[in-house]
Amino acid sequence: MSETITAELVSIDADLGADKAAVIRALAELVSAQGRAGSAEQLFADAWAREEKDETGLPGGIAIPHAKSATVTTPSLAFARLRPGVDFGAPDGPADLVFLIAAPDTAAEAHLAMLSKLARSLMQDDFTGALRAAGTPQDVVAIVDAAIGDDPDAAAAAAQPADAAEAPTAPKAAATAVTAPRARIVAVTACATGIAHTFMAADALTAAGRAEGVDLVVEPQGSSGYKALPQNVIEEADAVIFAVDVDVREQDRFAGKPVVRSGVKRGIEEPKQLIAEAIAASKDPSAARVSAASGARTASASAAAPQSAAARIQRILLTGVSYMIPFVAGGGLLIALGFLFGGYEVNQDNQAFTVVLENALWTLPAGGLGQYIGSVLYVIGATSMGFLVSALAGYIAFAIADRPGIAPGFVAGAVAVLMNAGFIGGIIGGLLAGYVAWAIGRIDAPRWLRGLMPVVIIPLVASIVASGLMLLFLGRPIASLMQLLNDWLTGLAGTSGIVVVGVILGLMMCFDLGGPVNKTAYAFATAGLAAASADNPTPYLIMAAVMCSGMVPPLAMALASTVLDRKLFTTVERENGVAAWLLGASFISEGAIPFAAADPLRVIPASMLGGAITGALSMLFGVQSLAPHGGIFVFFAINPIWGFLIALAAGTIVSALAVVGLKRFVAPKELSEATAAPVAA
Repeated sequence: MSETITAELVSIDADLGADKAAVIRALAELVSAQGRAGSAEQLFADAWAREEKDETGLPGGIAIPHAKSATVTTPSLAFARLRPGVDFGAPDGPADLVFLIAAPDTAAEAHLAMLSKLARSLMQDDFTGALRAAGTPQDVVAIVDAAIGDDPDAAAAAAQPADAAEAPTAPKAAATAVTAPRARIVAVTACATGIAHTFMAADALTAAGRAEGVDLVVEPQGSSGYKALPQNVIEEADAVIFAVDVDVREQDRFAGKPVVRSGVKRGIEEPKQLIAEAIAASKDPSAARVSAASGARTASASAAAPQSAAARIQRILLTGVSYMIPFVAGGGLLIALGFLFGGYEVNQDNQAFTVVLENALWTLPAGGLGQYIGSVLYVIGATSMGFLVSALAGYIAFAIADRPGIAPGFVAGAVAVLMNAGFIGGIIGGLLAGYVAWAIGRIDAPRWLRGLMPVVIIPLVASIVASGLMLLFLGRPIASLMQLLNDWLTGLAGTSGIVVVGVILGLMMCFDLGGPVNKTAYAFATAGLAAASADNPTPYLIMAAVMCSGMVPPLAMALASTVLDRKLFTTVERENGVAAWLLGASFISEGAIPFAAADPLRVIPASMLGGAITGALSMLFGVQSLAPHGGIFVFFAINPIWGFLIALAAGTIVSALAVVGLKRFVAPKELSEATAAPVAA
């Protein structure tokens, strides 16, 4: 295995720049120069994005910028000893010891554990003192190797702090009869990457607990996995500390405990204060407590600003759609394959289901093997598609109330299907089920009842309330609305009005590139496929317009940045443009996000212009798509394919020319500014 750090990755007392952006860039270039990362710019961008979320400076003159990046090929440490130090945001001043931790985005657990072990070593004064005294890069390599072992197996074994890996099975007894009982606290630490801050906070809290005479056990939840604390230790604890920047996994284990929440850096910088707050919370009857239904969805209160109501609803709906998509994509493609093998009349008069139930490989139907295989594929796909609305509703409820919301959400979604309320009914049912489950979970139930709350009480009551409201009051009005919408669209088929629908869908697909507007158009299209047939082809027309339009933004950005005018785009954008060819061809609109994020006022209008043209042409040519996803790779499920390709090419070319024109003539940037990476504010 390649060494994690080499002398070529070490810079001692060199001038790497006046600010942290320059230092991170210089270290990224060291990693790239050694062939450990494909692009120094991409590694810098990923590390800088992490730095902008939360500064990586730590007390004691230390900084650990870090990133998991697709451009990294070998887990690496780059080190700089700075003279003078550079401000990385630590409360006690500039950092003179800087490690850039670079890990592949698919790094093995052992490698992540090794990098985490380095982070823990930085909490030790003898380790940092040795680095400051090192005379050569080789000395630094030897010091680091001795600390991390450069042995993945050994590092994996050492990834957990001793207190977490060998948690006590019972609290320690008081030393004497007159000594006050020791406070018992459990803690969870977790950061966005799960490499550095997670374990440094765990060690800092453990050391502070020992110094304060507190029985404190930490569960670090890192990228290399985590070892759950024994449940009896949690139950005997007086309070819980969540020093996290991300969601706590399996948070229901701590239900009912007084809790102190903070960002992970506070666990490193102020562990004694956190412990004092936890002890105070354990004695305060009105202190915040971990909710039984909070699950893994509750993030640190101080790690992120409170969401607005609109942002929260957006997150909830996107969660539901993201979990629904695998049902749609897999089911839709299976239906398309069923048509490929069995012909477009494979399910005429529900014939596919009859064939599957009454025939077998040794008793083939009249249409032979092709009809039988096509029927099997169609039935499996249709069954998967049948979960569409239920999955949407279930995971909307999950986003609100975590696991206790899943069952009532699925039931509400199934009731929406029963009432012919469609995906709108599923959304409303999921929201109802989720908020009812969340509200019940906030009830401070007696201790003996808490275990039953998430598995019995909450699903039972939330199912009754949400599904009851759907059946008694909401289902029929929503079903009537869906019927009106379907009749309107069906009436537009074959008229010029259907082109307007194509324009609207094209604009929606290109407005936010995978965001809520895009997902709304996509969910509308996929939900209609279940009702599509040879007699009602309108859903197939809508699906084709949505998929074709959604392919335009990434393909247009790829064309503009790699073919039409490369100099208008940064090096990173040109690299993203190469990838965007495949992403666009696969119908992954998010492939254009890097371009839109860098220049939204040019990229988004240009994308919407091309998307509108593509949607209109797709409808004008009467293009139908039997598959809900796959882009050009499901050509066999698109008819006529020539119309699809013409509409796609037209929109792509128009968008590409538009973005090039906007970049050239509408407040054009100087080339030096366009190619510069972001710097510290």
